[in-house]
Amino acid sequence: MRWMIWLALLASMLLAGCASPTTPANRYMLPDSGTAPSGGGPAAAHLLVVQPPRLAHYLDTDGIVLQLDDITLNAARNHLWVEPLGRQLERGLRARLAEQLPDTRIMRDEGSLGRSEALRLRLEVDRFQGRHDGLAIASGQWQLLAPDGRLLAMQRFHTETELDDDGYPALVRALGTNWDKVAAEIATGIRQAR
Repeated sequence: MRWMIWLALLASMLLAGCASPTTPANRYMLPDSGTAPSGGGPAAAHLLVVQPPRLAHYLDTDGIVLQLDDITLNAARNHLWVEPLGRQLERGLRARLAEQLPDTRIMRDEGSLGRSEALRLRLEVDRFQGRHDGLAIASGQWQLLAPDGRLLAMQRFHTETELDDDGYPALVRALGTNWDKVAAEIATGIRQAR
């Protein structure tokens, strides 16, 4: 008899859990830079392979990251990236570099299929988040490698953009603006190094 009461209680708890409303997750993607790539056709003077960025472990998550104070980070549960952040950053960087470097053919890293005459761009992203004071932050380091593997240039980057409004849409747009700034810095560094 006692087991029947426990079973009835368990069944009612399960039904109550199923009946409680859940808030659907909002999914976001980084905005495009706003202009179409202009160059980089097959006859471009330079070739550049963009390797997938290495993200800090805490950024390699579905949730958009907020820095709540000087030491506390939180990945959102209901405000998620529509696809992995690393993929969005790589695709966005390739598009932005194609705009900034019209004489350069920008290619994805295809592993061993990469062109031997191509420069290689490596990127590490250690911060890409909102901050409690209303800023979007992006920071990390990029390296430009010669076709033979020699290091041609290496620089750190750090950008901050103030949010135009409260909420995750404003944060994602500000992070996109940061990525525009990072791409412009990298393009300048590439032009100086080659």
